Amino acid sequence: MLPSASTWVRSAVRLLPRSNWSRGCVRCPCRNISVKPGSLKPKTVPTRYLGQPSPFTHPHLIKHGEVTPGLSQTEYELRRHRLASLIEAQADRLGPSVSSSTHVVIVLSHPTRYMTNDIPYPFHQNQDFLYLSGILEPDSALVLYGKGRPDQAILFVPRRDPGRELWDGPRSGKDGAAALTGIERVHSTEELGVVLKSLKGTTLWYDSSQPTHPRLHQSHVGPVLETGSMPRSLRPLIHSLRAVKSSAEVALMQEAGHISAQAFRRTMALSRGDVDEAVLFAKFDFENRIHGANFLAYPPVVAGGNRANTLHYINNNQIIKDGEMVLLDGGCEYFGYVSDITRTWPVNGKFSPAQAELYEAVLEVQRSCLSLCSPGVSLDHIYNTMLALLGRQLRQLGIVKASTSDADILKAARRYCPHHVGHYLGMDVHDTPELSRSQPLQPGMAITIEPGLYICEENDQVPKRFRGLGVRIEDDVVIQEKGGPLILSRDAPKTIADVEQACAQR
Repeated sequence: MLPSASTWVRSAVRLLPRSNWSRGCVRCPCRNISVKPGSLKPKTVPTRYLGQPSPFTHPHLIKHGEVTPGLSQTEYELRRHRLASLIEAQADRLGPSVSSSTHVVIVLSHPTRYMTNDIPYPFHQNQDFLYLSGILEPDSALVLYGKGRPDQAILFVPRRDPGRELWDGPRSGKDGAAALTGIERVHSTEELGVVLKSLKGTTLWYDSSQPTHPRLHQSHVGPVLETGSMPRSLRPLIHSLRAVKSSAEVALMQEAGHISAQAFRRTMALSRGDVDEAVLFAKFDFENRIHGANFLAYPPVVAGGNRANTLHYINNNQIIKDGEMVLLDGGCEYFGYVSDITRTWPVNGKFSPAQAELYEAVLEVQRSCLSLCSPGVSLDHIYNTMLALLGRQLRQLGIVKASTSDADILKAARRYCPHHVGHYLGMDVHDTPELSRSQPLQPGMAITIEPGLYICEENDQVPKRFRGLGVRIEDDVVIQEKGGPLILSRDAPKTIADVEQACAQR
């Protein structure tokens, strides 16, 4: 999915360095802290349905000791410890009055949202809350507290209610949530306000400007805020943690990338001229879900012909004519982690000479940008390189004159590719937006690389053969310490030969 090319002012957040895994424990990189798997007191998960999959009800999805598929209690505990360490370090910089105070961290879930009357939208959890707790239920909250260092956790979940569960499905309740997450202290959500007042926190960490759960904010958090000082923003700290993926997170993203890559291959095989964009949309959605995805990560772009030059085209309701290309920008969500891939191909299965020219130009730039994906390089640096390379391709294609100055070549590159080269990826498509793209990349960070060239059919300043063509090629990448980038979407056909071969598998 396309990132904006504009530069936003972000909070300066120093990312934590990756640490080595030591035998038998998971170590926090910013302090001498380790979480041993055996240190969590295991509780038996109730032998009933909870508000989310458990090892008892969904053994095909989740193993004993995991909170969500692929992610263990230990991993979630480590995340909370790392956040506590970040807060402690930031408080130390703010002086003794802050560092020695009692810190209270508040993270709310999302509420259930309704499309009309009593018909709910499919629930999607607040990613920051999910990252720290693993809880998938609405109307929940996580509180961390402690003097100097907020490393004690309290979880709040909806109480069991047979009347509501008859309509909405089972709830985990206090016992189920405690057993699943390993968090010992669990309360019902209606106790949130009372517990917050009892903690007597002098330094609050909470994002009050845009509450993720307006009702819980108004009923339980608002009264606490009225009696204390202005809370400090928590989101930049959480996003700095989310930006660097663990090996377990990378494994989930690899599966998301593999599922969507195969969906691209099978959607190409269905293509023909003339074909409805809606048919390709349905095929792509089906192939993702039937091979394990929970759902699509975002409304996909399925843009035939000149519609590929509308960057966020999602109507997906027009006929793609024989001889036209389709640009499909889509991805899936797989147990909390997403893919985001773009491919462009001719629906009749064969690139025309002009289509092949433009496609190869974008592909060459994309390969060069992928080769830059290494520690210490920023997305902004890759973006500037992309513009220079696209400018060179525009000159070679005759889209701009050979005599055009270098400055005007860069302006042309921005005009024909008006978006950034990529964005961070993870639990969300445009992940960790608090993190600047000028930040040097670190091992474990996931990004997209997606150059494109877009030439509207009304543009009479370019050779006629290119008018109405739009090409974007996007891959998902994990930065590695050694061995070059890990391409999560590598199974999606990309060379002209591979794309034409995939289209021929009908």
